[in-house]
Amino acid sequence: MKLSQFKFKLPEELIAQSPAPNRDESRLMVVHRRSGEIEHRVFKNILEYFDDGDMMVFNDTRVFPARLDGNKERTGARIEVFLLRELNAENKLWDVLVEPARKIRIGNKLYFGDDDSMVAEVIDNTTSRGRTLRFLYDGPRDEFKEALFKLGKTPLPMYITRDATDEDAERYQTIFARNEGAVVAPAAGLHFSRELMKRLEIKGVHEAFMTVHSGLGNFREIDVEDLTKHRMDSEQLEVSETLVEQVNATKDAEHRVCAVGTSVLRGLATAVSMGGHIKSYSGWTNKFIFPPYEFTVADALVSNFHMPLSTMLMMVAAFGGYDLVMKAYNVAVAEKYRFGAYGDAMLIID
Repeated sequence: MKLSQFKFKLPEELIAQSPAPNRDESRLMVVHRRSGEIEHRVFKNILEYFDDGDMMVFNDTRVFPARLDGNKERTGARIEVFLLRELNAENKLWDVLVEPARKIRIGNKLYFGDDDSMVAEVIDNTTSRGRTLRFLYDGPRDEFKEALFKLGKTPLPMYITRDATDEDAERYQTIFARNEGAVVAPAAGLHFSRELMKRLEIKGVHEAFMTVHSGLGNFREIDVEDLTKHRMDSEQLEVSETLVEQVNATKDAEHRVCAVGTSVLRGLATAVSMGGHIKSYSGWTNKFIFPPYEFTVADALVSNFHMPLSTMLMMVAAFGGYDLVMKAYNVAVAEKYRFGAYGDAMLIID
């Protein structure tokens, strides 16, 4: 497959800038792989497509407030810092992106907060935009992180052009978010409300969780036409023994396993074992999935509508079939579905 095969015209006004008033009332496009039929529903109708004994696997990662506004020492120049991940808790070292990168050198100090109460020193230049910061804070780690995160803003995707608000702190987070570490929300999970989760439980649809700390690699531009030459950024993945038992028992009982989001789909594909089973996994994954690809664990997929040329779109096309998914995306544009993390959803089933 070539990069250019995933290009389509997306009108700017279809990129959702804010969430729907209610989580489970976004639109839902249902795509049937075998028949090619496309239905237009409301998201809370999703429970009509699953039966007693089926399972939905969610990503329980928690997004942290990763975007900081700082000032450079002496000049006072405004510097935007995007926290990527904690490298060393004891020494308070963080892997970050900075903008504008050209103004930052090793040894520079950055000040954060209205009273400049948080100070960090640049100790390494790892990439053209990346840096390693050491935060100069004497208190315990929990106190430091609380103070740091109070200064941070919700890391909305770059295609959302407004500033983050207090509402985003709640809505750019799933209701089941537990394990902190992501800078990108598992968008498909944002549609699930507490009421919908309860209705699924009453119907006998089981819930299970993995942790994938989604990073900015999801949004990094692919700069090669030949997709076999693209390398994904690594993301931290935890597939527990509990999840393994749940998924394998569901497969053995010949019930369906639905991956809620491309992060879960990639996690299941990373942990795949023989006979449609999975095995426990703890570590990093840089698995890049594009058509053609044979999935042996997930039988259904919930996903938002993704940007042109994105790795998430490629993974959805691998699951649903390239021709059918690209047809569905053309229908979505014509029917004015909302795209992006705050947009509408697609369910792909047989």
